[in-house]
Amino acid sequence: MKSYEVEVQDGVPITPKRKKAKKHLSTRRILLYAFLAALICVLGIAAAIYAYGLRYIKIDTEIGGYVKFFGTVDSQGVPYKGKLYYSDGTTGEVDMLNHRVKFSNGDEYEGALNYALRMDGEGTMKYATGDIYTGTFKDGVISGEGTISYANGDEYKGTFVNGQKEGDGVYTWFDGSAYTGHFSANKKDGFGTYRWSDGSYYTGTYVADLKSGTGIFHYSNGDIYSGEFSNDARNGEGTYTWSNGDEYTGTFLNNEMNGHGIYRFASGRTFEGEFRNGSLVRDSGTDEPQTDSGSEG
Repeated sequence: MKSYEVEVQDGVPITPKRKKAKKHLSTRRILLYAFLAALICVLGIAAAIYAYGLRYIKIDTEIGGYVKFFGTVDSQGVPYKGKLYYSDGTTGEVDMLNHRVKFSNGDEYEGALNYALRMDGEGTMKYATGDIYTGTFKDGVISGEGTISYANGDEYKGTFVNGQKEGDGVYTWFDGSAYTGHFSANKKDGFGTYRWSDGSYYTGTYVADLKSGTGIFHYSNGDIYSGEFSNDARNGEGTYTWSNGDEYTGTFLNNEMNGHGIYRFASGRTFEGEFRNGSLVRDSGTDEPQTDSGSEG
């Protein structure tokens, strides 16, 4: 048997005190305390952010979509400087003090911004490709009058609609060639004049970047064609005058005399008949005319 020692004080045995059992917190209470602590931290952080002027704002645009802003605002709650998140996936950093937006793809804009923090009004966009546009924007898109200088040396100055060349404008290529006239969907379309760097020039109508309709082509060697075009070539009725004075009036097909026509030499002789692939195949004269018609570049 185990023996126990009993403490005696003044001849009286002292009954030992039992230790109180420690109380354990329940899991539910622990979770509650943790939640309250986290909530206090979140509220504290939110209060600090608010006091610092940081805000999260979502703005719906007129053309659909939205822009999300997170950053500092001014005393009236207007976005001042921060991060932009567009509904199309583009992101950027806005600095309203300098009216500047730096996009995540490397593009950089400086100019007017609308209520939705989109480019609107006069501004300049410097693209990561090296292209630079200066002119008018409408709700984040190039629209109105402006000039775009391309990295390869080309330049367009004129009207834009929804980011495309639309209306009257002048496109100048790096080699000195230039087109002045009407555009549609980024292409020469309508009446205009194209001047090549070698001195040739065409004045007439275009359809989807191709000479089509009626026009006059002045070649650098002095030849002139006046008449119908289609698919960027002499097709239909027209007159081709050589620099030496010879002239053909009649039908063309793929830039060559083809069909009925009249060929007049500078000397005065005249041939009338059928032409095929640039050559006379049936006539009433004795000599076959020279048929070396020019071709545009």
